[in-house]
Parts: sequence; C-alpha cells; structure tokens
Amino acid sequence: MQFVHTDEQQLIRTSARDLLRSRAGPAQRRELLRQAPGYDLQLWRTFGELGWTGLAIPQAYGGAGLGWVELCLLAEEQGRALVASPFFATCALAAPLIAAGAAEEQRRALLPRIASGALRIACALSGSDGRPPPEGNAVVLAGRDTQLTLSGVSDFVIHGDSADLLLVLAHAPESPAELSVAVIPAAAPGVTIRPHTMLDLTRPMSRIELDAVRITRRDVLGEPGASGNAVQEALDLARVALASEALGGAEQVLEMTTAYVKERVQFGRPVGSFQAIKHRLADMMTAVEAAKSAAWYAACVADERPEELAEAAAIAKSYCCDAFFDCAASAIQLHGGIGFTWEHDAHLYFKRARATATLLGSPAWQRERLVRRFAAGESATPVF
Repeated sequence: MQFVHTDEQQLIRTSARDLLRSRAGPAQRRELLRQAPGYDLQLWRTFGELGWTGLAIPQAYGGAGLGWVELCLLAEEQGRALVASPFFATCALAAPLIAAGAAEEQRRALLPRIASGALRIACALSGSDGRPPPEGNAVVLAGRDTQLTLSGVSDFVIHGDSADLLLVLAHAPESPAELSVAVIPAAAPGVTIRPHTMLDLTRPMSRIELDAVRITRRDVLGEPGASGNAVQEALDLARVALASEALGGAEQVLEMTTAYVKERVQFGRPVGSFQAIKHRLADMMTAVEAAKSAAWYAACVADERPEELAEAAAIAKSYCCDAFFDCAASAIQLHGGIGFTWEHDAHLYFKRARATATLLGSPAWQRERLVRRFAAGESATPVF
C-alpha cells in the first residue's frame, strides 16, 4: 500500500487549493449563504468541466477512472475551504451507491451525467430520526408487478432542496430487512421537500415526505430488496470522504489559529509565545497528524483492500471528526473575543465540525461498530 501521494495526486491537491482559494474564499462564502441554493452553481459547473465530478467514476461511464484517494484529496481541500457544494451528496455518496447497486443500463444512464456535472442527486437514506440505515429507514415500497408506490419520511437529506434526482432507500412492508433504492425526480408528484434551518449553514439539509409516489420496477436500482450490501459499501465510502473533509477543516483551523497567535500581542509580546498557548497548539497539531494518518489510510483501503473498508471507515470517521471538533473548539478559544463573533469564520468551522460528526453515524456510533465487529470476529485487531 502506497502511503505517499504521487506527483499526479499532488497536482490534484494543488489545483484544487488554487481554484478554491480564488473562487470559494471567505467573502464568496458569506455572500452565498444568503442566497438559494446556498452554493455557487457556476463553481459546480467548473467542477464538471475540470472532471472533478467524475474523478472516481470509471472511464467506461465518462469518468476519469481514478480512485477514492484522488476523490478524498478533493474532499480534503473542500473541507479546508469550507466549500458549500453538492459534491459530497452527488459524487461521494450517490455515485458509489449507483455503481455498487444499479444494473448496467441504469449505470449507463446515470453515471455519465454525474461525471459531466449535469446531474445533482440527493440521497434519502435515513428515517425521521436521522439514524444511519438500515436502522433508520422509514420509507415503505409497496405494490406488485410493475406498479409500485413509495410512502414515508426521510430526514436530514443533504442538498435535497436543490437536487435533480432523489435516491430513496425503502423496504417492503413484509420484509423490513430487504432494502431497495429507488430513483425518482425531485419534482415528482407526491414528493414534498421541506428545507431545515441547520446549525451548519454550509451544508443545507431537508426533510423529504413521500405520499404514495408512483414508480415502476425500472426506477429501482438493481433487483428489488437486494440493495443492502450496496448501501453499506456506499455509506462506508462516503464516511471516508467525510473523514477527509474533517481532516481538511482541522488543518485549516490549526493554520489560521497559529497565524493569529503570532500576530496577537498581549503584555508586549505575541500570545503565541506563552507556554500555555504553545501546549494547546501542540495538542491540535498532534490531533491533525493522527487524523491525517487515519484518513489517508482509509482512502487507500477503499481502493486496495475493500474487505477492510468497514473497519477503516469507522476508524477514520470517528477519529477525524473528533479531531476536527476539538481543533475548532480550541480555535474559537485561542482567538479570544473575536473568535466568538459572527464576522469571524471560526464559528463556521465549529458548526461544520459538529454537524459532520453526527452525519452518517456519530464517532461513538462508529466506535460501537468497531467493538461489535471485533466481538463477532470480523476485525483482525481491535483499534481504539
């Protein structure tokens, strides 16, 4: 397993950082938060023109044919810049779900449109309580033969209010354990989308209500009732991408805090020269470096050792989210009075850290997964 990024991968990182620095800086971010849909549509189109939306999609479906390591580099840089974008929902969650669970005809219909940036997809996978599937699934797929209906509620759907299509996780009334994924237009009759007022302003979420939405067998990915493994694989890949986002955010708050304490003067000297401040920064740096190891390793596992993906994803998601939250909280404190103001970006990173931690399973939930896997003999070694 190669744990050092290649020159080509470094080029992806550099080009992403340069573009986001010029197109998604603090001033642009503040302006976009006041508008619908909450992100820059032109920047999203640029993602498609550069091939970023199809980075991890096979060339046979119009993508670049690269891997999850490259996608996670983009996710890390977007986390660093706190980019508001449908990239995660569409490219890091919907695309792998389609790739893993759809029939060949469905892949050819959907993946090229994702790769080109022409399609935005929201994934309605959890129930009204927001728990990760399958426990939280509350949508019922009823009917027989070719005529089916979807009824139920899915909450905390990322970018649900601006999506073109919805991927809806559902189960048959008589078989809750058999999961299906249906593809429906966001504007289909019977679909009601209610945007939430979220803590994290940079990642809007919505409540999706389905009232006997009519679909056919062709609208179900793969075989009905056979999507359980595909959903879990896609969720673990998405968790790795989230961990990379969290790593980028933690790196940024460490850098901005280090720069600030070098400039802030108190008692005739920079506050960064005080030993107590140095200790806090050292703790932040240690957390960031450990998070980097977890995130990069999980991305490599996603490409090279799929049998270890569930374990690596749980480790990366739990540790990176904890590191981001702790670093963001320390950043607010070390910035002093200005760190608590609306005008400073520290609170935006803190809110993103808190929201990311709960998304697709909290750190505590991920660690419980690891314990259960070890107890069941599915994990080679316990990692804590």
